[in-house]
Amino acid sequence: MSGDMRNSYPDPTSSLKRQLALTWLLMLLLVVVIALPTLKIWMNFGVSGNPRLVTPRGALADFEQTTVQLFNEASPSVVYINTNSQVLNPFRRRVEEIPVGTGSGFVWDEDGHIVTNYHVLEGASSAEVVFFDQSSFKAELVGASPGNDLAVLRIRAPKNLLRPVIIGESQDLQVGQSVFAIGNPFGLNQTLTTGVISAKSRTIQSPAGTTIDDAIQIDAAINPGNSGGPLLDSAGRLVGVNTAIYSPSGASAGVGFSIPVDIVNRVVPQIIEKGKYEPPKLGIYIVEEYNEVIKRSIGIEGVAVLGVQQGGPADRAGLRDMIRSASGIQVDLITRIDNRPVTSVRELQDALQKYQAGDRVEVTFNRGGTELRADIVLE
Repeated sequence: MSGDMRNSYPDPTSSLKRQLALTWLLMLLLVVVIALPTLKIWMNFGVSGNPRLVTPRGALADFEQTTVQLFNEASPSVVYINTNSQVLNPFRRRVEEIPVGTGSGFVWDEDGHIVTNYHVLEGASSAEVVFFDQSSFKAELVGASPGNDLAVLRIRAPKNLLRPVIIGESQDLQVGQSVFAIGNPFGLNQTLTTGVISAKSRTIQSPAGTTIDDAIQIDAAINPGNSGGPLLDSAGRLVGVNTAIYSPSGASAGVGFSIPVDIVNRVVPQIIEKGKYEPPKLGIYIVEEYNEVIKRSIGIEGVAVLGVQQGGPADRAGLRDMIRSASGIQVDLITRIDNRPVTSVRELQDALQKYQAGDRVEVTFNRGGTELRADIVLE
């Protein structure tokens, strides 16, 4: 044969490659077919299809409607109070104001008077009042009654913001009655808590060390920041001012206390008028140190009348000045005010806190071992 001839044979490796490729393709298609339903489920996981039908709510229950309406009507009267104190900055060598506390309060009248607790403002150099719409106003202190833990501020605010709270009464409150507290616990403004009156006529201590009688005990949550806020009845009337909690941890434990509105409505107008509260007087002179000595010498618990104001209530009722003689001391010793025992000057002062000028009280006193009674009109 002539020429350079080459044998031509099929390449076995290319055929094998085609078979492998076809096999891989078939396996891939099989995997896709098998995995497609699962993949579809996974892709749709967490993605809502058609939303479920909503069940109509219907009308609110009567008690819910009452609560909602009460809050909507009363909350614009409740304010948030920020207090500041002046401190000396040694680096800048100047006096600066720093935040020291917060509390609650409420609008008393259209003249811009705001009522809160005395202990909310105690030690503060300035205060700021913040309304529900976050508008704020600098406040000036009108006056306070530490013995009743009440204070009054005044702000210059537009009339449309000054919505006075509705005033109720506390003498006819009943244990188990629903109450509502609105305040700013922990700085969370416009907070509503609900509960019932747990007890009446509790005695708590004021920041001045005096006792506040007839305090209202409630189980509505009262926390730091609620102080000074209103306690309302189901008619939206003010029945108390939230003032304290009883709690080992410092947070609400279901035992809170409010100052009765009957006290508030007696004390606040006098603070607004005079800048302070002066309890009604019997027109007598008493001194705690002398009183303890005289009680021990006589052996009777009470309050010794050292002298009477000439022409005053006690003088008109027949009480006398103390007389010292060779035979000993002749003194009128007051033992009861309207059947309430008094054994010290503090207890006598606390007892008179319940009254106002013009009220008539029955005073029981001991004179020379004889128990006497006199009706006295307070001044």
